[in-house]
Amino acid sequence: MALGPRTRSLRILVAGGGVAGPALAFWLARGGHRVTVVERFPALRATGAQVDLRGQGIEAVRRMGLLDAVRGQLVDEAGVAFVDARGRARATIMANTSGKGRQTLTSEYEIMRGDLVRILHDATKDDAEYVFGTRVDGFEQDGPEVVAHFSDGTSGTFDLLVGADGQGSRIRRAILPEGCDPYRRIGIHMAYWFIPRIASDSNIRDTYMVPGGRQIMRRSHNATETQVYFAMREDSEEASAIHQQPVERQKEFWARRFRGAGWQTERFVEGMRGSPFFYSQEIVQVRADTWSRGRVVLAGDAAHCASPYSGMGISGGLVGAHVLAGEINRHPDDLPAALANYETVLRPFVDEIQARVNPRVLRLAMPVSRSAIGAFRSATALACFLRVPDFVARHAKEDRGGDWRLPGIPAPLGRV
Repeated sequence: MALGPRTRSLRILVAGGGVAGPALAFWLARGGHRVTVVERFPALRATGAQVDLRGQGIEAVRRMGLLDAVRGQLVDEAGVAFVDARGRARATIMANTSGKGRQTLTSEYEIMRGDLVRILHDATKDDAEYVFGTRVDGFEQDGPEVVAHFSDGTSGTFDLLVGADGQGSRIRRAILPEGCDPYRRIGIHMAYWFIPRIASDSNIRDTYMVPGGRQIMRRSHNATETQVYFAMREDSEEASAIHQQPVERQKEFWARRFRGAGWQTERFVEGMRGSPFFYSQEIVQVRADTWSRGRVVLAGDAAHCASPYSGMGISGGLVGAHVLAGEINRHPDDLPAALANYETVLRPFVDEIQARVNPRVLRLAMPVSRSAIGAFRSATALACFLRVPDFVARHAKEDRGGDWRLPGIPAPLGRV
């Protein structure tokens, strides 16, 4: 039996103007809802390192009609090379551009985070209200409404509050039980920054392994800039605490940890000191038993950060926004049902992409000894000589999101 048309337009507040927040605003606004996005930074935070789209994330962008816009901003990265101390490539895995199978270490859709943020903002700025320089400092729930208190001293009443405020989400801390630690730590830390590009910086991503479970990566995203990544295995309290210290102390820490590492380390460290962009983080996953409480729900990294090593962080945020908006648009008069369905539908996908991050496998890819590094390079070189990575990628039946299928496009208000 056909249901009557839906007519209710919800007032929805989204905390976070990165990737998941605007993606959610895209579908909610098209569902006829009144969406406000608050972002704590004073302007659009169109910065960040290189990210990629894979599997269901590509399909989510295609459904938004934004795939051509993304293609227009892609980074020219042809593949990944494992280099020695002289910078000589010992093995190279090229991107899979066949349109079949799965992506390799380099996706066919590599893009700078800032460019993706701009694309999503441009697609939503006329349909959703953006408020910059403001954060949600607290909220109260009262029956069918949630009252949000903002950092500028004002308050607002909404039907739903969405925490899309990232890995360190303040909204998540407020809805999870006291003392609950949602972080799954894998014992890896990373820092990345931009330096001037030089003639030898090619469109192949270079990866250099250093004894002690350390790794250096260089990739160039335009004609003038190169990205540098330092990563290391370490379980110390100092390493976990450094990410909350002032930036200059963070830079000193990373310079010490990689002193004498060889290859282009001196160039990278010198460039780090004056880099206009620098970010240091512990690699974690966010695993929460619930993504909502009453009229407050989590999205993107705030709900289910899979970590950069999953290759599905950005795609996971886009997919989650698609699913959450779809359930809200289908059940605007029954938000408890919508939020319950959101978890039921999305959990299998999240479980799949998070399970792809195996700490033991990651440690194998970050060897401690010189002999282990040599063995890794030799095995990878042989596999590339036999074209194993290319064969596996082209003939794989699924990408990193498994065989989970993206649900139908979120329906607009008034349709069933």
